[in-house]
Amino acid sequence: MSTAAPRTLRVVMSPDSLTGSATAVEAAEALRRGWLRARPGDDVVIAPMADGGQGTIDVLAAAIPGARRVPVRVPGPDDRPVDARWLLLPDGTGVVEVASTSGITLLDPLRPLTAHTRGFGRAIRAALDSGVPRLLLALGGSSSTDGGMGALRELGARALRADGSPVGDGGVALADVATVDLTGLRALPAGGALILGDVTAPLTGPAGAAAVYGPQKGATPADVGALGAGLAHLAGLLQVDPATPGAGAAAAPRPASSRGARSWDPDPPAWPTRSDWPGSSRTPTSCSRARAASTRSRGRARSPRTCSTWRGRTGPRRSWWPAPSPPPPTGSRPRAPSPTSPDPPTSRARTP
Repeated sequence: MSTAAPRTLRVVMSPDSLTGSATAVEAAEALRRGWLRARPGDDVVIAPMADGGQGTIDVLAAAIPGARRVPVRVPGPDDRPVDARWLLLPDGTGVVEVASTSGITLLDPLRPLTAHTRGFGRAIRAALDSGVPRLLLALGGSSSTDGGMGALRELGARALRADGSPVGDGGVALADVATVDLTGLRALPAGGALILGDVTAPLTGPAGAAAVYGPQKGATPADVGALGAGLAHLAGLLQVDPATPGAGAAAAPRPASSRGARSWDPDPPAWPTRSDWPGSSRTPTSCSRARAASTRSRGRARSPRTCSTWRGRTGPRRSWWPAPSPPPPTGSRPRAPSPTSPDPPTSRARTP
């Protein structure tokens, strides 16, 4: 009696990162190796995923031929120097990641009150200095709850006490801020800045950044209260609604107006149909999960799609810092920013 040969399977390994343990690319490779040890004849495809957190740059670098990592030395979240990378895409877009510049994996021990995002801002500044026409900012995996103030300060903003002296770093210092001066803040590139992330948490409250993600970053209950109060204070200074879904991503509110700030475009266009990138001339509206180029164990590759929705025109829908814009017509009132529709809430909290 003959025994039939086992059927060859085509298997797709498509993990996200394991925060603090492995990037999506590392996890996918480990799964592939383990599977092939047990079934060496199968056709294994790896397609690592990213949601704006740890490993997003690695996923995009694997997905887009010609993408190039650019080294940059930045201050880590505890001020120790970090040799990080930002990613230059073939169309000129610069991708900067919180996780590799100001991320939680860079700290041991954790510093919930004093960790900051200066490294993230320094990397953004390096990308801007290189002349990139647009930015993708990946916000997941942060180590701090500083409201993005560290990044803003590296980009030219000033956070001042009542006596005019600069405040310290970290979320614990937000309560000391009396004035946020954005007049020196770097302008957006012509193509704007898009944010990559999967967090829909508001900035403050029981479901806010400090309450949900603070403990993951080492915050005690008392720390959570202090950090939440600091974020609420900052939101008031920047005139943003702390209940806006997504405002808690990396605990970074987006300023609606402040001294030197300009208005946002509150009317995003309709989303067109799916299109490949970077071959398309359009700019992505939302990339909550970017798929890496599929790599087969037998050396073949397939072309991926990285994003499912796209913007039909150039320019930022919302921005962290003021972008040059024409003055409003005489007698007109500035338009207030309107939050975009939130994504369905997830059942599992991730470190933003």
